[in-house]
Amino acid sequence: MTITDTHTHLYSSEFDQDRDEMIQRALDAGVSRFFIPAIDSSYTKAMYELEKNYPDNVFLMMGLHPTYVKENYLEELMHVENELAKRKFYAIGEIGIDLFWDKTTLEEQKNAFRKQIQLAKKYKLPIVIHCRDAFDEVYEVLEDEKSADLFGIFHCFTGTYEQALQAISYNMKLGIGGVVTFKNGKIDQFLNQIDLSHIVLETDSPYLAPIPYRGKRNESSYLLNIIDKLAAIYNLPARDIATITTENSKRIFGI
Repeated sequence: MTITDTHTHLYSSEFDQDRDEMIQRALDAGVSRFFIPAIDSSYTKAMYELEKNYPDNVFLMMGLHPTYVKENYLEELMHVENELAKRKFYAIGEIGIDLFWDKTTLEEQKNAFRKQIQLAKKYKLPIVIHCRDAFDEVYEVLEDEKSADLFGIFHCFTGTYEQALQAISYNMKLGIGGVVTFKNGKIDQFLNQIDLSHIVLETDSPYLAPIPYRGKRNESSYLLNIIDKLAAIYNLPARDIATITTENSKRIFGI
């Protein structure tokens, strides 16, 4: 059983004391594919180190996270472009719009999102979308940029059934993680109406740990808890959930 974590920040400082042990726990649990989103240029070196240490398991993205869109965001976008020109990545991400922390940078975030979507099209790569308190704004940009060559993952999807269908209409898979296990997460109430072909698994570790670890540090081995929840929602064996979602991830990332 091959399990894929399509979104994990393995380079996070929260793993500095036990990173190798944490990754080994995931490998022992069957989680053998880790897709690593970028945040900004300050994390690039750590991402490359992670890839060097786990070349068969770690697959890198490149991008500028919306909460890191600051005064120097055009310089950061240049860094993204320069890295893309140098080597292979598997997605542009995580990118998008976040209005939870700061609404004053909305126009800059939209501009950064749009430019990175265009980079994804140029390099024929999927995008991985971060959206917080910004569904309308994200969908506005996607509507402008929609095309046959726009595809990817709507990371940490927490929207409504209607918003899920809208995301799927833009060729996006839904990234499902710990939130599906929360009592107030709500997505478990309609997810069985979404065909499993549109779903990929993620942890967003070290964030958003599933029940029974909620509030603690998340890690990729906890994908088993998310798989168990999805197995109950879809009334399928856990092995089928793992197989189908990994195949979905292969179609997105090309590996």
